[in-house]
Amino acid sequence: MLKIVLPKGSLEQATLELFDSADLSVIRSSKVDYKANIDDPRIDEVRILRPQEIPTYIADGLFDIGITGRDWIEETESDVTSLGKLHYSKATARPVKIVVAVPEDSPYEKVQDLPSGVKVSTEYPNLTKNFFSAQGVDADIHLSYGATEAKAPDIVDAVVDLTETGRALKAAGLKIIDTILTSHTELVANRESAENPELRHAMEQIHTLLEGTLEARGKVLVKMNVATTQLQSVLDVIPSMKAPTVNELAKGEGYAVETVVAKTEINILIPELRDKGASDIIELPLSKIVH
Repeated sequence: MLKIVLPKGSLEQATLELFDSADLSVIRSSKVDYKANIDDPRIDEVRILRPQEIPTYIADGLFDIGITGRDWIEETESDVTSLGKLHYSKATARPVKIVVAVPEDSPYEKVQDLPSGVKVSTEYPNLTKNFFSAQGVDADIHLSYGATEAKAPDIVDAVVDLTETGRALKAAGLKIIDTILTSHTELVANRESAENPELRHAMEQIHTLLEGTLEARGKVLVKMNVATTQLQSVLDVIPSMKAPTVNELAKGEGYAVETVVAKTEINILIPELRDKGASDIIELPLSKIVH
């Protein structure tokens, strides 16, 4: 039914892990194979290609849906339908940014400070041209094929580059003076395919699995037993998505309580629950949370 294209390169491993956790495991003969398959009746074909190319291929109808970054959608000016943001990137769940950076010892503090004719290296020539033009700066833009941060100050005066943490730019002796775009990973679709009810339903089901998997990351299910006299004390300290689930135990011997909490809180929460009178506390991993 669906022809899917997934990103190769920096997002590849994180994307494959996401699909595996969503029970949509991508199967291919080797790590360098561009063709793959997913054992799912909604998916007919899987390709793994560079994210720079994915928006154009989807807009042209070569694929129904795919995963790429908002940066490449804007850079290629591709007319696609966004099915939603997927909050993951190659190292964290944070979005990445397209930024303007200059050498740390440069006197420039914002893009408007840059002189006319400033030389800029970037993998995003269209985004860079449009941004500098909007700021009233005449820039000499050079297309970069990688290692963009290494080209200032010896080859160019400034760079426009993607950063997730900013560490690589800082290590290269650069400082950020402006942000062009905040980019999330997105699930996008061909507009015509998205208007087909059958294909759209399949797309939304795939999106549900992916989003539910991401929602469950970093969360755990906590279950416990609580005596009637201690119930309110326990409820007072329990965080929850909406409200804890409370069920009376057989023979009126107290309550079973369960809730979903952030994994980062569990080392503080479990001892506190014990202090408040909870017993038989169980912590369970979660695979998906679908609202």
